Amino acid sequence: MSVPAQRRELAGGQAPVLLAVAAGGALGATARYAASLLWPTAPGAFPWTTLLVNAAGCAVIGVFMVLVTDVWCAHRLLRPFFGTGVLGGFTTFSTYAVGIQRLLQGGDPGTALAYLAATVSAALAGVWCAASLTRRLIPGRRK
Repeated sequence: MSVPAQRRELAGGQAPVLLAVAAGGALGATARYAASLLWPTAPGAFPWTTLLVNAAGCAVIGVFMVLVTDVWCAHRLLRPFFGTGVLGGFTTFSTYAVGIQRLLQGGDPGTALAYLAATVSAALAGVWCAASLTRRLIPGRRK
């Protein structure tokens, strides 16, 4: 495949998706950063903000996935923009991992383990509860 053909293929296929993910990611990461400024975590303290951001983001993912798979006939860029971009940028594995590392380095392995388990539990519960509630409140396919 020649270079001009590759550029046309990118422009017509993947470029809009990449731009949607990038734009959404910028918005999501900005929202997460704003949350960390509004509710900062003191050194050595339990990282409540990151836990709540991740749990809330996962709950929104649960609602969103039901809506785009069971209810709406969504534009092809909505899922990459909002699901992968905004919510992927809002939720954070890296800050979660750093929080665990800081708790361990601060000599608090019990709290680090509790944070690790609480985040995974809250994330899974958030997705499941939000998706179940959304399906119950908005029954059936409406596509």
